[in-house]
Amino acid sequence: MAVYTEVPDEELEAFVARYDIGRPVSCKGIAEGVENSNFLLTTERASFILTLYEKRVRREDLPFFIGLMEHLAARGIACPTPVKARDGEALGELCKRPAAIVTFLDGMWPRRPLARHCQLLGTALAQMHLAGTDYSLRRANDLSVVGWRRLYEATKDRADEVSPGLAEEIRCEIEGFEAHWPKHLPAGVIHADLFPDNVFFLGDRLSGIIDFYFACNDAYAYDLAVCLNAWCFETDGSFNVTKARMLIAAYRKTRAVSKEELDALPMLARGSALRFLLTRLYDWLNHPPGAFVKPKDPREYLDKLRFHAGLRGPGAYGLEP
Repeated sequence: MAVYTEVPDEELEAFVARYDIGRPVSCKGIAEGVENSNFLLTTERASFILTLYEKRVRREDLPFFIGLMEHLAARGIACPTPVKARDGEALGELCKRPAAIVTFLDGMWPRRPLARHCQLLGTALAQMHLAGTDYSLRRANDLSVVGWRRLYEATKDRADEVSPGLAEEIRCEIEGFEAHWPKHLPAGVIHADLFPDNVFFLGDRLSGIIDFYFACNDAYAYDLAVCLNAWCFETDGSFNVTKARMLIAAYRKTRAVSKEELDALPMLARGSALRFLLTRLYDWLNHPPGAFVKPKDPREYLDKLRFHAGLRGPGAYGLEP
């Protein structure tokens, strides 16, 4: 369960009393998520999500995340809206951790995404990118090429415990990205972590996007590449080109994508695979005994990296030459 900090009843009561949302009725830990402690908070008036930000989320980044959700929600994007306390602040402190309450979104995330899910996602992703164009705060992507080098240095001595030769393979990949990573692509605010468990659906509509705590400023096409990796591979590791084609086509109907962005997709998807390979590798090697959260196998993203490395161009994603 993604609950790193237990909240005593009396501290919860005092925290919720700062808001005009009624007294708490129940507060249950949420299993999804790996970065923060999340709870489904039910009060006398409604349901909310209570988040305690743990050590991996920097306190100085929180105004960016909170402000972004407010900005996107005001522009019609279905995402959680931070609830402000009576003093006008959306951020508080609970159990010696920064904490916030956001609105609850109805829907379920797809355990096995279908092509239609990918199509709806493509439209929503493009809408989110456009809605964020006038967001004034900025945050660098600290899990891009420079960050990959730092993660490699922190894992290289034990990487081969996960897969023989992994450390050397990662080193070669990073050197290639440092020399050839696409630059000067259209950029703005991106989600950067849009996995299926961060997207809710109700019937045939996308009802919400959540978990903006990796959001940053980077190339829009990189966000698309993250989604290719997260949504378009089947459980047996095969790549579903139909899902990829529908995802990209739906995105392009809402936001125009340049030839340079399309040409860069294989490199961006390969880099995205390395990013999640490295963070999963770090968590795998530094997993504390008895922790609630089970680390994810980094080898899944090693296979995805190798897939993208073998492509000759974006046509492999179902695009016309």
